[in-house]
Amino acid sequence: MTQPLIACHECDLLHRMQPLPANSKARCRRCGALLYVHAPKTVDRTLAFALTGLFLFVIANIYPFLSLESQGAVLETNLITGTIMLSRQSMAGVAILVLLTSMLIPCTLLMALVYVLWPIKRGFRLPLTRHVFRMALNLRPWSMTEIFLLGILVSVVKLSKMATIIPGTALFSFLALVFVLASVSAFLDPRAVWEGIKQ
Repeated sequence: MTQPLIACHECDLLHRMQPLPANSKARCRRCGALLYVHAPKTVDRTLAFALTGLFLFVIANIYPFLSLESQGAVLETNLITGTIMLSRQSMAGVAILVLLTSMLIPCTLLMALVYVLWPIKRGFRLPLTRHVFRMALNLRPWSMTEIFLLGILVSVVKLSKMATIIPGTALFSFLALVFVLASVSAFLDPRAVWEGIKQ
């Protein structure tokens, strides 16, 4: 059986894919760019982080995100509040962008990974698995929870001069979600998942 070919993403040099030891990387002979990695238990680890991310996402949407206390009055906000406020200020485009990149795309990415990886782990395959996994790979660059969280932290620093900021459960859940999504990207080996889908 001939070994499959892979093209370098940087210089387009073709390489034959070789089996790798655990936790090792293959690099381009010409430019040294990363070609692929062998991450052991990629399905188990990515699935665990995807399920954890969905759980954290539910918590982040149920509980208060931040509370602002000023002159005895307390205003609670949740994860969707920022999008609603932007839309009310005639910034519908920005509101939709924030909603997509901070909530809908990360949630869709995690659900798509669970849809693909859970059946692989259990030894079967659901309909449209290839299309769903391809969609998940395309969504990865558009999941920008860390940028959203950075914007929240900048706002908190500015608002702290005018009101007392009380962090809510959802804020800590969303912070954990940022690290979970980073772990999903770190442990996901698309090549291993494609091999699992073919079986």
